[in-house]
Amino acid sequence: MSDHTLARPAAAAAPGDPAARPWWRDAVIYQVYVRSFAAGPGQPAVAGAGNLAGVRSRLRYLADLGVDAVWFNPWYPSPMADAGYDVADYRAIEPSFGTLDEAEKLIAEAHELGIRIILDVVPNHGSDAQPWFTAALAAAPGSPERDRFIFRPGRGPDGDRPPNNWESEFGGPAWTRVPGPGGEPGEWYLHLFTPEQPDFNWGNADVRAEFEDVLRFWFDRGVDGFRIDSAVLLAKDPAMADFDPDAGVHPFVDRDEVHAVYRAWRSIADGYPGDRVLIGEVWLPDVERTTRYLHPGELQTVFNFDFLRCPWDAAELRQVIEATLASHTRVDAPATWVLSNHDVIRNVTRYGRADTSFDRPGYRIGEPTDLVLGTRRARAAALLSLSLPGTAYIYQGEELGLWEVEDLADEDRQDPMWQRSGRQHLGRDGCRVPLPWSGRRPPFGFTDGEAPTWLPQPSSWAGLTVEAESADPASMLSLYRYALQVRHAQPAFTVDSFAWRPAPAEVLCFRRGADVTVMINLSDRPVELPTHEEILAASQPVIRGGSLPPDTGVWLRTRPR
Repeated sequence: MSDHTLARPAAAAAPGDPAARPWWRDAVIYQVYVRSFAAGPGQPAVAGAGNLAGVRSRLRYLADLGVDAVWFNPWYPSPMADAGYDVADYRAIEPSFGTLDEAEKLIAEAHELGIRIILDVVPNHGSDAQPWFTAALAAAPGSPERDRFIFRPGRGPDGDRPPNNWESEFGGPAWTRVPGPGGEPGEWYLHLFTPEQPDFNWGNADVRAEFEDVLRFWFDRGVDGFRIDSAVLLAKDPAMADFDPDAGVHPFVDRDEVHAVYRAWRSIADGYPGDRVLIGEVWLPDVERTTRYLHPGELQTVFNFDFLRCPWDAAELRQVIEATLASHTRVDAPATWVLSNHDVIRNVTRYGRADTSFDRPGYRIGEPTDLVLGTRRARAAALLSLSLPGTAYIYQGEELGLWEVEDLADEDRQDPMWQRSGRQHLGRDGCRVPLPWSGRRPPFGFTDGEAPTWLPQPSSWAGLTVEAESADPASMLSLYRYALQVRHAQPAFTVDSFAWRPAPAEVLCFRRGADVTVMINLSDRPVELPTHEEILAASQPVIRGGSLPPDTGVWLRTRPR
């Protein structure tokens, strides 16, 4: 890594400029999980949790890191049955995070620093504390209030069995029974997640109009886009048929009817200036089905889960990269490259294991991990993800090299997966532990005082604080800052051009633009670098004489073809 610094480029072209390349095609997007990002100065954290004041106080940190946009996990009022994904009011701010006025100031301040704002929108389900659902419970079967959700009579002579065999994503049945008008057992309502998260009925006109208005509410306040949670789940089989793995069409995943929703949303987004973006959480095994969401007039981008869960293996990574670029090129959509997020085990931990793939149902918490090896591979993976054509995501703490906190006490775990799985699935709390900012012991500057954070930080993070890493030119944070400077300064990283170059079987080597070559050595031995004029960035020092060490990545200036 070179010692010289590069200025961050000027802000994107003015909104409405037809010659401008949309910002979202090459953006680096940073994910903020508000509860675990930072607590604002002078404002005590609620139960050791972060807030919008904390985010505002750290916007300069994000600007200095070099990100183009920030994606916020839900910041709306919520009983927090599922960490804010049970939304009670889509037009307000969770009181423990701050106020709507504060959110508007945050948006304006971020824009002044050249940072766009992306919000999470949760359209599949709301909260059981939402006024609509309270009204539905008070209303009679068949009423307009109940039609906004999915209520059905049960099966069996007494209706005491769920309407079908659908299972919750968090384990257990996807149906909960409610009392009837006289207090007797009544209908059942659908919740594909927790019982506190009733599913909306997207065949209902009120639901469609409500969410279209929610989009406009936030676009009017300057928000630059939305990440759509559980984007493939909205449409349900009207017949409520049992799930049959051998059936051709799933009763609630990736049904054709959902595309009309996103065409309507895209029309709204396109009616605003500044290239507003819609990003889908589309987790499907079929690449062709995934890219249907990227057809003209629908979503601009979707998350690349195949890349996220790919093992540290050159052949498998190459296959995923090729398939991703080929499918996205056909629909003229930018690919996305994601190494981790709030739902998956941190990549430093995963890359340090014998099996480096990500198995979503089990998480494999507690397996032996070589954190030195995992960190080395995570550094190389950073240069890989930041050098591929399209959009790159950074989950908060990834730039610090944080590892999964796997030894949380049972009483500290809060993820509903933990309880609903009978405490068999340890869940996602380990990747949601609050960030360390400064100092030598918890709470590491996360709050003004000494109050413990809502999930306990390990004392072993003392060397991974922002303060410590900022002073270390060899730290993970310094690598990310420098790599983003290079990415913004090199035209090769803002074009779609990509071509593989010859390399050994366990090495990825490709050209970007006319004069940049990327090499990632996933083997257990050094490999010779191609002829080059300059090393633009490297995840580890290059061996004297021109060899790339194992588990190391490098960006090279090479002669134009």
